[in-house]
Amino acid sequence: MMLSRLALVILASLVCSSAVQAQRYFLGQGVMSGEVTSTSVLLQTRLTAREGLDESGDLPGRAGRVRFEWSTAPDFRSSQTSDQLIAEPGHDFIVRHLVTSLTPGTRYYYRALVSVATEERPFEPIGQFQTLPAEDSEADVEFLVFSCMNYNKFLHGKKAKSSGPLTATEEDKRLGYPALVHMKKHSPAFFVGTGDIVYYDNPYRNAETLTQLRQCWHEQFRFPRLIDFLKEVPGYWSKDDHDFRFNDSDHDKDRLPLPNTGIQVFREQLPIVPADDQDSPTYRTFRVNQHLQIWLTEGRDYRSPNRMKDGPEKTLWGDEQKQWLKSTLKASDAKWKLLISPTPLIGPDDAYKKDNHANLKGFRHEANEFFEWLDANEIDHFMTMCGDRHWQYHSIHPSGIQEFACGALNDENSRMGVPPGSRRGTDPEALIEQPFISPEPSGGFLSVTAGEDLLVEFYNDEGKLLYEARP
Repeated sequence: MMLSRLALVILASLVCSSAVQAQRYFLGQGVMSGEVTSTSVLLQTRLTAREGLDESGDLPGRAGRVRFEWSTAPDFRSSQTSDQLIAEPGHDFIVRHLVTSLTPGTRYYYRALVSVATEERPFEPIGQFQTLPAEDSEADVEFLVFSCMNYNKFLHGKKAKSSGPLTATEEDKRLGYPALVHMKKHSPAFFVGTGDIVYYDNPYRNAETLTQLRQCWHEQFRFPRLIDFLKEVPGYWSKDDHDFRFNDSDHDKDRLPLPNTGIQVFREQLPIVPADDQDSPTYRTFRVNQHLQIWLTEGRDYRSPNRMKDGPEKTLWGDEQKQWLKSTLKASDAKWKLLISPTPLIGPDDAYKKDNHANLKGFRHEANEFFEWLDANEIDHFMTMCGDRHWQYHSIHPSGIQEFACGALNDENSRMGVPPGSRRGTDPEALIEQPFISPEPSGGFLSVTAGEDLLVEFYNDEGKLLYEARP
């Protein structure tokens, strides 16, 4: 029986609609920008098959084609676009593009153009970022520092062995960490995530395989509040033990995940290096304005075994990174020099640990040697900032070097700290001066405003100012 022309048209429409429906695309983790400089930025998104987690608790990706579009105009007049990028399983359906030749101190808007059927469609959310000012700019710049985003403690509390107060409401568990709302209100120029962005090892679920590691990133980065924050604020990311392998991990032991897996997944999931860049180190430095330069160190890739006896041969940074750090510090003419480390150099920390520069059986020799080098080479206005510790503090080393710890982002991952003079700490003789330590377990973040003067402010996860320092 011959079909009528109308029936054929309806049938074709249904087939086409079914094909389009089968290839529905979402940006279930939003868009983000990273490594912003005065003239460049990395843009990133991930194509997903849905919004929100599925019944298995994952957010599946979807293969497709994407281009990025950017403009100085919110309506994308006079825009530019990238070449077409392929979202495919080998890269967890993540696409990333390096944009160059941008204008310093300028706000840009960007979005993903996704190929759907026979056309290219703009997808939400629309992101934005502002390039850093020119190196000689005297304009003040504010940025934020945070760490230790423990997803499982946030969602499951005592079942995941939470260490701090259980304050997350059901709405928080749906939307994400409350601190992000207050962080966005600062309208920072950028942020630094100092590590432990996800936790592969946790009592609720231990991630070992590539699929399991990737799921940790999917479940974390689908939170609406995190998507809302990242779409507007460019970031610089560092990794620490929990988003490398497991607690206090080095390259020792055959336990999964293996070191190279942890290294590669971190580079895959975050806009730190251009896509397929396997060679660029993840330690780097950025000139923020005329007054400030920051250094971001890599604490896992090059370290000696933690169990090795401390001394001249033991290193957390590795010889190449250490030489880079010293040469770039000597070359800098910035007034303020801020090293942002995943782990503390000063502390105090827990006495039983041997994972970082502050630990008595850790890498203390390298830290002291570095402090002596700073003094001998007259590197002034140098200070450190760190994550890893789940409480906030401002400490001053006997050499005069100051350290600021941002604490954990969420309440459930916070704890009381270790003050100078404590017998259970790394400064039993109270040689360290400590103007501030968290008065109670609380999540939070730091704000740094850099101009002719430097202002460091400590906030809890409710956006309340707890303490400020003017080094």
